[in-house]
Amino acid sequence: QVQLVESGGGLVQAGGSLRLSCAASGRVLSSYVMGWFRQGPGKEREAVASINWNTGATYYADSVKGRFTISRDNAKNTVYLQMNSLKPEDTAVYYCAATLAGTIGEFKYWGQGTQVTVAS
Repeated sequence: QVQLVESGGGLVQAGGSLRLSCAASGRVLSSYVMGWFRQGPGKEREAVASINWNTGATYYADSVKGRFTISRDNAKNTVYLQMNSLKPEDTAVYYCAATLAGTIGEFKYWGQGTQVTVAS
C-alpha cells in the first residue's frame, strides 16, 4: 500500500507559478512511477507528467511541456510539480498517483487531490 498526500495548490494569477508536493509513504518507491494528473471543470482526467523513481525518466503532456517540471526528492519521499507560466486552462484538481513501473493501465494509488485555480 502507498499513501499519497498532495499539497501546494491555491489561487494564482495567470503567468504565475505554483509548486505542488506529493508526500509518499508505505512502500519503497524505487520500483514505482509517480504521476501527476488533473481534472478541470467539465473535463476528463488527463495525465500531466510522470517520473520513474529509479531512472528519473520523465514524461510531459504537450500542453505543459516547457512550463511544468516534475522532480523527486529521495530523502523526503516526495515528488514535486513545479508549474510556471500558468494559464487559466491549467485550472483543475491535481492528483498525485503511483504505480509499479511496467504496469499497464490505470495508476494504482491516488492522492486526494489539490485544487489549482489560475485567474485571468
